[in-house]
Amino acid sequence: MFLSSIIGAFIGSLVALFLNILAYSEESRSILPFPYYYTLPFALALTVYIVQKFAKDAQGHGTEKVIEAIHKNHGKIKLATIPVKITATVLTIFAGGSVGKEGPAAQIGAAASSLFATIFRFSDWDRKKLVVCGISAGFASVFGTPIAGAIFGVEVLIIGAIMYDVLLPSIIAGFVAFVVARAWGIEYTYFEIGNFSNIGLDWQLIMDVIIAGIFFGVVATIFIIILQQIHKFIKLIPLNNVLKAFLGGVILVILTLIFSDSYLGLGFETIKNSLSTDKLIYETIAWYDFLLKIIFTSLSLGSGGSGGIITPIFYIGATSGNFFGYIIDGNIPFFAALGFISLLSGTTNAPIASIIMAVELFGIEVAQYAALTSIITFLITGHRSVFSSQILLLKKADNLDIELGHEIDKTEVNYTEGPKFKKMRHRLHRRKKKKDNE
Repeated sequence: MFLSSIIGAFIGSLVALFLNILAYSEESRSILPFPYYYTLPFALALTVYIVQKFAKDAQGHGTEKVIEAIHKNHGKIKLATIPVKITATVLTIFAGGSVGKEGPAAQIGAAASSLFATIFRFSDWDRKKLVVCGISAGFASVFGTPIAGAIFGVEVLIIGAIMYDVLLPSIIAGFVAFVVARAWGIEYTYFEIGNFSNIGLDWQLIMDVIIAGIFFGVVATIFIIILQQIHKFIKLIPLNNVLKAFLGGVILVILTLIFSDSYLGLGFETIKNSLSTDKLIYETIAWYDFLLKIIFTSLSLGSGGSGGIITPIFYIGATSGNFFGYIIDGNIPFFAALGFISLLSGTTNAPIASIIMAVELFGIEVAQYAALTSIITFLITGHRSVFSSQILLLKKADNLDIELGHEIDKTEVNYTEGPKFKKMRHRLHRRKKKKDNE
């Protein structure tokens, strides 16, 4: 408890520094004599060069590298990752790369925890636990959700298992980091989307929520597949990585000129507009916004951009929920909130943290509905994840033949008859044979 408190305070300060630098960089876009996104090809190329030159662990969306370090390297993360990750992420977001800020915060927290463990000569197992606390503190302080951040840190590593022995120190680290970051002047946004506490009385709403969970599961699956396929395609291009980053930036600039710059950067204004209770505001969201955000994010990360993936997930979830609300003529901000939470659950395989985040961001009234959509989305996406280094310890359906205990991207899944289906088929076969004999 003492160590996790120290770690939480240190990481809360680091994340506050990172967020302030990021905010200043976004505000400084106005000094450019041309649209800021024209710098995107150069920023991506420079980002790739800096990461390859000084800290290769800083590439990608942050959280993935932390999970990989815990599973493969006893949680050891180089100290150089912190300044390189901050620099690379600020460059990417300043130029308009469609990435988030939470992955770098988690990686900063994990690297700081790893340094702490090295200084005091902790065992490999204690180092892992401390790094998990660092992940929790990073997420808690970047989003203002201390409990969800702590749960996410202990849930995201292994699909189907929670590290209960790290739960208490993770919650302490997350809460302390949140308080310290707020003391440094970091402000957080929480949403008021209405009162939906009468779950036992509105069966039509419950059915709409169930259908929404299936819809969000499809959207999450599409996002994961497109993200992975674009990354694989870019990786196969026989060019220097710096040149590929530059060309990826050029493509993003062209797409921006064709469509809009609202798909660049963090996109927090679009998220807030999707969740707004003002009809004039949430009606500004286009039905295809979530699809274009998927393309922009996949290209930004696939081209070598540095930043998180959770903020784009929130954008995709909120805008797809906004679209779903229009389809069924329902409460738009309510379904935008469910999409916000459910996409996090389905793409990261962290349903418990997602449900808790729903309570922290939107209030207790939405909890039961968020639980329904989050779990359904989690099941619909199957054995897929934006974090390919997650260890799979859970089979999501009986009719799957799958070997557990491996990284999710290296796990082969075969569809077979589950035991219940086999019994039913044999029973029907015996009945048919008996009837034929008669």
